[in-house]
Amino acid sequence: MPQSVPSFDELLDSARSSALHLEMRDVYAVAGERASFAAWRRGERVDDPESALWRDWVALVRRTVGRGVRMRRARIVSVPVTDYIRYEHAGTSVIVDAGEQVRWLERPEASDIALPGNDFWLIDGRAVRFNVFTGDGVPAEPQFSEDARVTRLCAAAFEEVWQRAVPHEDYKVG
Repeated sequence: MPQSVPSFDELLDSARSSALHLEMRDVYAVAGERASFAAWRRGERVDDPESALWRDWVALVRRTVGRGVRMRRARIVSVPVTDYIRYEHAGTSVIVDAGEQVRWLERPEASDIALPGNDFWLIDGRAVRFNVFTGDGVPAEPQFSEDARVTRLCAAAFEEVWQRAVPHEDYKVG
């Protein structure tokens, strides 16, 4: 895979029709979310689109969907869900309100789907950025590919997950 990996801004700014995101981990240890996750655990809300956590992402999503790009995110989650997934669910209304479509699929329903080894963003079916994480959920070096075999695998996996998944507004984390 080429070593030059575009930033999220560059990647989404290059999208013309679609931006698909598949998440498959139960825990992400992203440094920028630590304070928000701790606040959520204390019972505070995490769904303020103007907060430091969300402001830049909301602007990027609105800019992207404003150009007519369809943004879809699917999450495969274990059951019972982890606290981190409960936290994600609690804040997902922010990205839905900004214009992303989000669905959830419980892991037992994905057992027969051929999935790539890492989370990814697929742009217009032509370019994929893999978000690679350590075993502890810490972001590692991302990967990027425009190889048609790789993009086809990602597109097929995403669409199969999307068809089976539950829309955010109907998914209850319990």
